[in-house]
Amino acid sequence: MGLVRFQVGDGAARLGILGGDVVTELVRPGSLSDLLSLSLGEIREICASPGGATVPAASARLLAPVDGRMEVWAAGVTYERSRTARMAESEQSADIYDRVYAAERPELFFKSAAWRVSGPGVPVSVRSDSTIDVPEPELAVVLNAAGEVAGYTICNDMSSRSIEGENPLYLPQAKIYLGGCAVGPWIVPAWEIHDPYALTIELTIARGGSTAWAGSASTSALYRKIDELAGYLFREDEFPAGVILSTGTSLVPDLPFTLEAGDEIRIRISGIGELANPVVRGKAAIGAARVPRTRSE
Repeated sequence: MGLVRFQVGDGAARLGILGGDVVTELVRPGSLSDLLSLSLGEIREICASPGGATVPAASARLLAPVDGRMEVWAAGVTYERSRTARMAESEQSADIYDRVYAAERPELFFKSAAWRVSGPGVPVSVRSDSTIDVPEPELAVVLNAAGEVAGYTICNDMSSRSIEGENPLYLPQAKIYLGGCAVGPWIVPAWEIHDPYALTIELTIARGGSTAWAGSASTSALYRKIDELAGYLFREDEFPAGVILSTGTSLVPDLPFTLEAGDEIRIRISGIGELANPVVRGKAAIGAARVPRTRSE
């Protein structure tokens, strides 16, 4: 079962439960952010009895599972591989990543507002002022307004390694830009994932009809646990419409590999699904390539 945001034709964005070859619309509430404002018990009850009309899955265009006032945040240096990769790209300040890996406080940063997130099949972008760019395939946790884990999805935390490597203070520019975040294809409810630390993450980058890079990892290597990350995120902040927290990556191509326009990124996480996005380069290209959004998105 997957909780989806979807659109039929040019209609408004809708919320439903994907099961088999049909999507059943939720009678209430009308948006994902409204749903995540509720308690975990209420969310589970609504998902169990959506009560709305059914739509053939083939006719439903899946949208990014974020809307309204939702935000996407991310955690860094949560896997040993991430620590090693970021130390390698930052010659003058490599020790920063070594210290934050072992520190009590995790690295957390804002990633995207809901309107900027790319959904399934929608392009992601690499910055035109960057020379080394990579996808970061990550297990993402969907948290309700109370900070409870309501579900799991996939996040592609796109990153400019050359910009961040120049100076760690450039992290926002390396991470936050139009086309720099993709989430989807749906949300798998928390009660359907028995062990979030036993999932396989696979990344494939296709280029010109062949595989340019591929790798796999396991969430069992996640150094920072989900409850810890969520606890720090909610410690002095609030998210009345819920929030998606991406938990970091352990799949980082070795330098000097970089994405190119025309590549296709596929991220698969066992028990969740697959998120695929084509790659374009620069603000003008991502603006032209993105599917026009409805007023309700």
